[in-house]
Amino acid sequence: QVQLVEFGGGLVQPGGSLRLSCVASGTFFSINSMGWYRRAPGKERELVAQVFSGDTTTYADSVKGRFTISRDNAKNTVYLQGNSLKPEDTAVYYCNARIRRRRYWTENDYWGQGTQVTVSS
Repeated sequence: QVQLVEFGGGLVQPGGSLRLSCVASGTFFSINSMGWYRRAPGKERELVAQVFSGDTTTYADSVKGRFTISRDNAKNTVYLQGNSLKPEDTAVYYCNARIRRRRYWTENDYWGQGTQVTVSS
């Protein structure tokens, strides 16, 4: 089985920083992309940032210049560094990974359990 476990989150003051991490564990052949999504109260889930196997990254417009996604392939871990946080960054953040479990199998999306980030004074 594949499991994604997230770390980090919590209460942060406006203008502050946070670092989320997510580790993929289990048995699998390869990880294509890893990323972070978030769902704010009353809103749809949205992509925050994503990093692909070639280290190409993509960001939501709302976090560009403030958030940085990175990946440690040796540790099957993805990080999200957020700076200059705003109250509108408050949401449950979910880790996502697109994983191929066996060499000739199709890729599937896996999700973490979510971690709450609250930006408030």
